Amino acid sequence: MGSTGTESAAGAPAASERRDVVDVTGVIALGAVAAWSLITATAHGGRPEGVLLAVLALAAGYAAGRISGALLPVAAPCAASLAGLGLAITAPHTPAASPLIIPLGRTGATAALLALSAGAACCAAWAARGPARLALWVVAGGIAVAAAVLGSTVGSAACAGVLLWSLAAARVRRPGPGLVGLAVAAAVVAGTSWAVAVDVLPDGPAVSLEDRLGPHRVRLWRDALDMARREPVLGVGPGNFEHLSPALARAVAHDGKPHSAPFQLAAEQGVIGVALLATVFCWVLYALWRAARPAPVVLTAGAALTALAAVAAVGNALSFTTVTAGAGLLAGIATARPLAEAGARPEADPSVSGDQPAP
Repeated sequence: MGSTGTESAAGAPAASERRDVVDVTGVIALGAVAAWSLITATAHGGRPEGVLLAVLALAAGYAAGRISGALLPVAAPCAASLAGLGLAITAPHTPAASPLIIPLGRTGATAALLALSAGAACCAAWAARGPARLALWVVAGGIAVAAAVLGSTVGSAACAGVLLWSLAAARVRRPGPGLVGLAVAAAVVAGTSWAVAVDVLPDGPAVSLEDRLGPHRVRLWRDALDMARREPVLGVGPGNFEHLSPALARAVAHDGKPHSAPFQLAAEQGVIGVALLATVFCWVLYALWRAARPAPVVLTAGAALTALAAVAAVGNALSFTTVTAGAGLLAGIATARPLAEAGARPEADPSVSGDQPAP
């Protein structure tokens, strides 16, 4: 005889406890980011409003995603995907003179929105059944095509990568190794940008990357590192980069950003600010790992959020509220437990794959 009733009774409290741990961890991580921005702003007279708004947008998006994902597991990610695509299409575009150059401006935000939209469409496809699933795969592919039409080479590549990763996750049972791989990929992109800024790469790769990124962006990164060396703990204060950067002082027009989230935090909030940014990203991956959702959904959302992290490492995507809110929304949808599914069977531990034989 099996022990389904006993497992059901024990499984619900265990699942609730897992969600509580994840939520409390997220509150602590986001609260630390907000508190540290206030501390550094107090120390150097900076403006923490941008960081606080990003934290609020991420938290609000995550909460909205958890609620809508539980109530409408297919419609919610589908609507989020179409909304992100609409925002990307209607945003002002500044295409580069060459497709080999990553331009400054809103391009990073556009690429990030497109990647998140593709991820949401793929999550909706995995939650759907029958012809609707195929239609949603087509939508995800269409977003990649739309990115190419908009001239966003980075966005098109990110969308295609998310779609291929999602399809490859079809037979995956344990999402843990895949999420670790995504974390490593994000770290590699951030490490490569640091290597370019400190000029430790061989001449060939260094020249190639600098040409693609643009010399102005690299000078901004080096200014950020100089500020981080002068103030390694507290930084120069949120919002003060634009007043202290020699590269920005020589620029005809600028937006006051170093076009890299890690470098901006290193300059304005010190190494602790960078560590807190990495902590928030790791918390999102941890929340996905602990979510009682199929591995393809978890890995798809992880891939889209990793694409966002990569774009943010070389651009100013996180400076836009729509991007941070969209990231939280996708993470919330991917970690939400659909009510119909929760009522159909007990919530299993995501760290265990496969059905266990009854004693």
